[in-house]
Amino acid sequence: MSGRRGEGGKGGPPLRRLVLCADDYALHPLVDQAVQALARAGRLSATSCMTTAPHWPAAAAALRELRPALALGLHFNLTEGHGGHDGHVQGGALTLGQVLRRAYAGGLRVPALRAQWAVQLDAFERALGTPPDFIDGHQHVHQLPGVRQALLQELQARYGAHEMPWVRSTWPAGSLWRSPKAAAIALLGGWTARRQLRRAGVVMNRGFGGVYAFDAPDVAAYRAHMRRWLSQLPDGGLLMCHPAAAPVPRDGLAGQRVVEWDYLRSQAFARDLAQAGCRLHQGPMRG
Repeated sequence: MSGRRGEGGKGGPPLRRLVLCADDYALHPLVDQAVQALARAGRLSATSCMTTAPHWPAAAAALRELRPALALGLHFNLTEGHGGHDGHVQGGALTLGQVLRRAYAGGLRVPALRAQWAVQLDAFERALGTPPDFIDGHQHVHQLPGVRQALLQELQARYGAHEMPWVRSTWPAGSLWRSPKAAAIALLGGWTARRQLRRAGVVMNRGFGGVYAFDAPDVAAYRAHMRRWLSQLPDGGLLMCHPAAAPVPRDGLAGQRVVEWDYLRSQAFARDLAQAGCRLHQGPMRG
């Protein structure tokens, strides 16, 4: 599926290069199992990692052999407590609603947030020996007021231009704006983060897809979403997914993760990717 840069069919247009990123690596071994299997099969090009998870160091070991075909990112976390793990801003995990309210009321302080960026980036680098290839946020918190300023400060202090991770933009591709959820995510910091980070020279993806209400009851329904996303994403776009090899206990996405897993490992996905004129790529094009 990866192909060579710009490779298309005989006399056909170049294939669009897309990042397909599985979020939540290290959340649970069933998520990790799905990510590893899909990566080995060439059905993923990136995964973003929750370094606050208690078993992150063990889960990270399995990723080393998958590089560089699989890009590895930091999935910055403020809202997942991992069964009581205390590693978040102002002590303990917050709900997404609490994070949003504090962010827009100015209650998330940049120094405390930057300390959290440092903690989670340090955990990634200790486990894998390199900076992350990219950065995003669990429930997209990386784009919120205060959080994005702390991110930029930490990136500029920690990394030179040659090793600077790229950052996820949640700006919807094409007509994907018509999804109320996609529009809400983009407006809750996506537009401002994109503008501020690009002004600072940070590379970002060119369009975003994969947003839906986690309401696809079967593979056919999820496939319909995927076909729409593939039709809209430009060259250098990013598509997120959330697979798991079996239902994750006490997880709100338990059933939906398995639906995504079943589709992504199917021949239907391979055909849909080819018919859309797309191939998987590890990151957005720089420059």
